[in-house]
Amino acid sequence: MFSEKLQNAVKSAKQIAVLTGAGISAESGVPTFRGENGLWRKYRPEELANFDAFINNPKLVWEWYCYRRELISRVKPNPGHYALVEMESIFPQFTLITQNVDNLHQLAGSRNLLELHGNIWRSRCVDCSTILTDEDVVKKDALQYCECGGLIRPDVVWFGECLPSGILERAAAASARCDVFLCIGTSALVQPAASLPLYGKRSGAFTIEINTESTVITELVDESIIGKSGDILPQLVKMTKEIRKNQG
Repeated sequence: MFSEKLQNAVKSAKQIAVLTGAGISAESGVPTFRGENGLWRKYRPEELANFDAFINNPKLVWEWYCYRRELISRVKPNPGHYALVEMESIFPQFTLITQNVDNLHQLAGSRNLLELHGNIWRSRCVDCSTILTDEDVVKKDALQYCECGGLIRPDVVWFGECLPSGILERAAAASARCDVFLCIGTSALVQPAASLPLYGKRSGAFTIEINTESTVITELVDESIIGKSGDILPQLVKMTKEIRKNQG
């Protein structure tokens, strides 16, 4: 499954950067809210996940996010998530960058994590940006307000919004300095995250894509492995341990 070039790359690597997308969470059963099962009360995600929709009808938007929270609360990290935790202990420097908001990487035990799109289990004030981490801060039957009087909203990045301050710079820096870059379960269509594997590639990193199907970057990476990350990542970790152990 793993080429000699890939094995040589992980054998000598000191810095690893990983980008994960919806695919790794889908293997745990997290809905993507797109496609034939992606509709909720006849709304598209783009119609609800934006600031104007929240201001115009905050109760509707919160009802959708409470529904999403309920679904996500039923799922658990899968072997792919746990393999990345194990991988973090192998390499001197390891940065996990995720587009997912479901908190599964944290539940699995990942530590050096950059959440590009926020976290569905956090909330924040629209006025003063105070962060609230209580998972039950918002109830379905009532809106919540900050001490400053501002409305409480999900701490996620909505369509048309910028990423959290400084996080893209940190992700880009990790991508540019890594020896190996793994792109896992992402369509590579959503910017600016889609550019991160290319940052790594241009800086000389050995780039690996793991996905259940080909994507727009398949022809650009050094190695593309088709399959489920929950199957492939544990094998990659096992191989890496053996190689680096034998290395001395």
